Order: sequence, then C-alpha cells, then structure tokens
Amino acid sequence: MSDTRQQRRRRQAVALAYRDGDEAPRVLAKGYGELAERIISAARESGLQVHDSPELVALLMQLDLDERIPPELYQVIAELLIWVRDLERDSPSY
Repeated sequence: MSDTRQQRRRRQAVALAYRDGDEAPRVLAKGYGELAERIISAARESGLQVHDSPELVALLMQLDLDERIPPELYQVIAELLIWVRDLERDSPSY
C-alpha cells in the first residue's frame, strides 16, 4: 500500500459517545485531515481508546453529527466496546 493511501486512511476520524437516554452511540465529532488528527489527539489525551478500522470509519463518516448509529452497525460497535473493556481490564490501574 502506498504511503499516500495510508496517510489518507489515517487522516479521518469519528468520535462516538453515549448520552443519557440514548439507545445507541451518536456521532460526536468527525473530520478529515488536521481535524481528524485533533480528534484522535484529544481522545488519547482524555485517556480514551482509539481504534483504527478504516472500513468502519468510512461507514460512520456517512452519518451526520449527533446522529445515532444505525442498527446495522450495532454488532460491530458492540465488538469494539468489548475490545475496549478487555483493554481496560488488562491494563494496570493507576
């Protein structure tokens, strides 16, 4: 894979969040290029897990800000939540 293609893939980001009463996560932020880098940086600085899944990001980028993820993505988001839980469980407590 060319460096240019890898850079484009890494330079998009979507942040999801639950709000009180939500049935599913909503798109909190999304962006390309510098904005994507800032979203990723802010997530890491806040201690949030960052998952690199270009296919999922491409699907989520189609959603509007504050839009709930569609039921078709529930399974993959559930798998990501399990991944995050496992990472947090296996990491040392501070």
